[in-house]
Amino acid sequence: MAWPSIVESFLIAFVGMVDTMMVGSLGSHAITAVGLCTQPKFIMLAFFMALGVAVSATVARRRGEADQEGANRVLMQALAISAAVTALISFSAFFFADPIIRFTGSAPDTHAEAVGYFRILSVGLCFTSLTLIINAAQRGAGNTRIAMQTNMVSNLVNVFFNYLLIGGNFGFPRLGVRGAALATVIGTVCGFLMSLRSVSNPHGFLYLFDLHHMRFDLRTLRGLVSVGASTLAEQVFMRFGFLTYARIVAGLGTTAFAAHQIGINLLSLSFSFGDGLSAASIALVGRSLGERRPDLAKIYGSACQHIGFAFSVMLSVVFLLGNVRIFELFNDEPEVLQYSWMIIVVLCITVFAQISNVIFTGCLRAGGDTFYAAIVALVSIAVIRPLAGWFFCYPVGWGLTGAWVGLLFDQASRIALSYPRFRGGRWTKISL
Repeated sequence: MAWPSIVESFLIAFVGMVDTMMVGSLGSHAITAVGLCTQPKFIMLAFFMALGVAVSATVARRRGEADQEGANRVLMQALAISAAVTALISFSAFFFADPIIRFTGSAPDTHAEAVGYFRILSVGLCFTSLTLIINAAQRGAGNTRIAMQTNMVSNLVNVFFNYLLIGGNFGFPRLGVRGAALATVIGTVCGFLMSLRSVSNPHGFLYLFDLHHMRFDLRTLRGLVSVGASTLAEQVFMRFGFLTYARIVAGLGTTAFAAHQIGINLLSLSFSFGDGLSAASIALVGRSLGERRPDLAKIYGSACQHIGFAFSVMLSVVFLLGNVRIFELFNDEPEVLQYSWMIIVVLCITVFAQISNVIFTGCLRAGGDTFYAAIVALVSIAVIRPLAGWFFCYPVGWGLTGAWVGLLFDQASRIALSYPRFRGGRWTKISL
């Protein structure tokens, strides 16, 4: 169950790194321009990510109850909601791109490129959101390989068109940062078509075109809202914290932010292992709770955490052995490389907490304990990370080192809050 989700999440993170490497050939200003769009992009996706968690957890529960019709009703209603919200968010993001990017802390040498990149991404939001919902439903049903295959093709297409459009190879126009955004959209369209095909088989557990599932019903909406509302609050708190934190780092200048963005790309690699295990835990835990086996749900959660610890050790070794050479893959400017060792050391400590946090939170979400997960995000990400980052960055005077110390405080507080909740087992007693 877990390995396709891990591969999928790893590929998404890896392609994000390749994106940054290929854009990095244009200079540190290009890395910064793309990095400034990261949090606004995830804010655009916050609603759909929350809805996706709700879909995955609810479909998994219906799978455990052997309720195929109920699972398909969840998928149909979630897609209808997603399509309506996508139109509003995409339109708003496109027309308000300039003030949005200015708010993130853009500088004159990065603003125009960041705005162009963000506007292209906003146009492709419809394909991203619908793919996210379909893949979430497939994971909840236990079909983790489908989501993996979809994202694998999407990412390969993305990298291929990156090569063609960023540097203008084989007669294609040289579009720079905008080329990277366009390549992302093209890859997303391919992923969407594959996802749509996966729910077009009438013999599959999930079948999109059985029209009697189109009607909205109270039980399905209640289940989606029960998980989705608190998860949306969690996403909002997370994105607010990440955006505030990014603005603090942006104040240090283009070079420091470029180094920071490389570090965040490497951190996302560790997150991918936890995210893959979290997706598996949501499916397995949700199904176990649907079968009224809370004991088995806790065993699955613990097993995922043990696997995650092994990945943490592996990643720490890779980061330590690679050190500065890893940074040089992204950018070889001496001003950027001076931060590499500090970031690598913090990464080696952080990965242990990060992977465990993501897995424990996935178990809480699968059980429907999303309100507590939202509180954890509020305390640790929206409050502790930016406040600690700002304090060590500016009053203490540690600069970028201080910002990464703030990140450590965030991860430590999350593990201190999420682990006791998981061990307590209250999350296994919530009905959806």
